[in-house]
Amino acid sequence: MENISKSFAGVPALKSAQLEAAKGEVHVLMGENGAGKSTLMKILSGIYQKDEGSIFLDGKIADIKSTKEALQLGISMIHQELSPVRAMTVSENIFLGKEPCHRFFGVVNRKKQRELTEALFKEMDISINSDLKMEDLSVAQMQLVEIAKAVSYDSRIIIMDEPTSAITGKEVAKLFEIIEGLKSKGIAVIYISHKMDEIFQIADSITVLRDGQYIETRVAKDFDQDTLVRLMVGRTISELFPKINSQKGEVTLEVENLTQKGKFSSISFKVRKGEVLGFAGLMGAGRSEVMEALFGLSKIDSGRIKVNGKEVRIKSPADAIRNKIALITDDRQMKGLNLKASVRDNITLVNLKKFTRFSQMLQLEKENRTADEEIKKLRIKTHNRNQIVETLSGGNQQKVVLSKWLLNDPEIIILDEPTRGIDIRAKAEIYKIISVLAEQGKTIIMVSSELPEIIGMCDRVIVLYHGRINGEFNREQFDQEMIMNAAMGSAAKQSIIEN
Repeated sequence: MENISKSFAGVPALKSAQLEAAKGEVHVLMGENGAGKSTLMKILSGIYQKDEGSIFLDGKIADIKSTKEALQLGISMIHQELSPVRAMTVSENIFLGKEPCHRFFGVVNRKKQRELTEALFKEMDISINSDLKMEDLSVAQMQLVEIAKAVSYDSRIIIMDEPTSAITGKEVAKLFEIIEGLKSKGIAVIYISHKMDEIFQIADSITVLRDGQYIETRVAKDFDQDTLVRLMVGRTISELFPKINSQKGEVTLEVENLTQKGKFSSISFKVRKGEVLGFAGLMGAGRSEVMEALFGLSKIDSGRIKVNGKEVRIKSPADAIRNKIALITDDRQMKGLNLKASVRDNITLVNLKKFTRFSQMLQLEKENRTADEEIKKLRIKTHNRNQIVETLSGGNQQKVVLSKWLLNDPEIIILDEPTRGIDIRAKAEIYKIISVLAEQGKTIIMVSSELPEIIGMCDRVIVLYHGRINGEFNREQFDQEMIMNAAMGSAAKQSIIEN
């Protein structure tokens, strides 16, 4: 791709950008949100049409005008924000638009479609029932289906936009195995990610974009993290994890033998004011399920929950909110935001009673003033309070979710994958917010699949394995290998003596 330019409503998104990827290589495309990575890839995959520049495939010029043409040329893209047809089955999604049909009748051969899906899954070592509906899958399972779908097109170029944002541990390792298999077949993989550790595991070459412009390309071994960050943001980020050693107070949340059959068992822990408690573990370990139970999104079978020393019954999110508990979910677009509503409406959504008079009349001026204050406080980059939230970057969408809950002044804040799919600078801003909240005496529980994030931000970490606690480490004990061993079930439980 040479001298690619693209503008939207007169605003340049790309200015003479370029990219060169070879057969059988993983070419990582790096840059902050808004750097132009996804726009460049959407041009390559036929979603957008370039304003200027040229695309060459095997040395021949290619004018790609649609996604259909891109697929015909062997180019497929896995998007960061998944968009499956949720009411259809796994196999129907994978073969959508290329369904195998009966030879004489012209109708879909569903038996063959299932057989082809199962053969594909067997080759990729994916354990998902092909007859399940997409709406019944987890985000991580949907991601694996999208990867399988791209492979099914027999593509020669596969674009992966944040493919590991919702998968962890074993699934990431499996994806990397799949990518190695694609490389061996001469397929080029263009890979977009904000996760530094995985980039250096998988990249052959790295190209950096900044503000829509090409900055530099090098073979991966010629980069280190500091250099890469400097090229991406135009300056050095001296402290990615702005951890503040806040004063720890009294126990605010105590969980005793929390059990939900088939999900988790005998979960017990305490967390204090000013503490950041991390939860680590592989996909399916039960981390999100425990948090959803604490917030009343699912029912527990046994166990006790205490808030500020008093036992509470949390049967619904309303109960959790009354007990000053907030949950920032792992999927902000599906569970955390009304994408078609404004920034203001999303910020004030949980707190509408604060902006009503006589329980019915909305005080718009007060609501506007509060939204503006929150936008300024959390440094949400938006044109104004009325901007539709789906048009914001991932990092700013996450800030809107945080603002919505912080406006309710919770004492206990549960953050499930708080930096999933956002860039380095936005991550640093989220980390700073977390540190400030802890310093203010808030109780923070953070679920994360990124071990550097857990180690960088938490005072203590609990590791789950198959729905049970398999390790517990304080900050002085943090060791990436030990935590990973516990997550994989091979480490003995470490005891923590409470002061």
